[in-house]
Amino acid sequence: MSTLATAPRRASHARRRRRGGGGPVTWFIGFIGELLLTAGLVLGLFVVWQLFWTDVEAHREQAQALEHLRESITVPADGPTADGPRTDAPPAMDAPAEGEDFGALYVPRWGERAGQVPIAEGVGRHDVLDRGRAGHFPQTAMPGEVGNFALAAHRQTYGAAFHQIDRLEEGDRLIVQTGQAWLVYEVTGSEIILPEETDILAPVPGEPGVEATDRLITLITCHPLWSTAERYVVHGEFVEWYPPSQDMPDELTEGN
Repeated sequence: MSTLATAPRRASHARRRRRGGGGPVTWFIGFIGELLLTAGLVLGLFVVWQLFWTDVEAHREQAQALEHLRESITVPADGPTADGPRTDAPPAMDAPAEGEDFGALYVPRWGERAGQVPIAEGVGRHDVLDRGRAGHFPQTAMPGEVGNFALAAHRQTYGAAFHQIDRLEEGDRLIVQTGQAWLVYEVTGSEIILPEETDILAPVPGEPGVEATDRLITLITCHPLWSTAERYVVHGEFVEWYPPSQDMPDELTEGN
């Protein structure tokens, strides 16, 4: 009688022990699960840093660079004094050192915040582009010179200085501020090219060996969004300039 009564209890206890026990396979699956959870957390933090925090840091650096540029500009006593726009040759400037901030790009089409980008010499990723700058290709013309003044910038993350490049339309103004002048260019067109088409940096973009006669500007960034497969390029042509000042001339703010 007692043997029959206790047998089911022993069997039930054995079943519970088998269900609750953890062999090597169970432990390994649990370990892999914890690794995947940890990796997911790390990846999520990286995405937040890449998409959000790099922009925060770059925007702060951009604001500081623009403020420093304005404070550093002094109107020379023997410089041009005309109030209105001028169409003669603008003042020349010396080539800056690698990584040095030397100007700013204002794009009214992009709005007040996005449309203010400091310009630095060079196109190095860490010392220029990742700091939210538009980088000047050293082999191209300086602002206002005859030839091709070419700039590159990020389209995603690190301030995304050229994020809205595809919104530009023919006739839009591209305003460059330096210590020598306010230079006004107008957009003349855009195109999508492959990364190896470096002749876009020629004095006459796309026509290497041709001597330049006009003052041009070229903006270059990656395309499409989240890809480096192609390059989005905007072309512009110089139309006028204004004497240097810390603030943008009133004629350039009207209607912006």
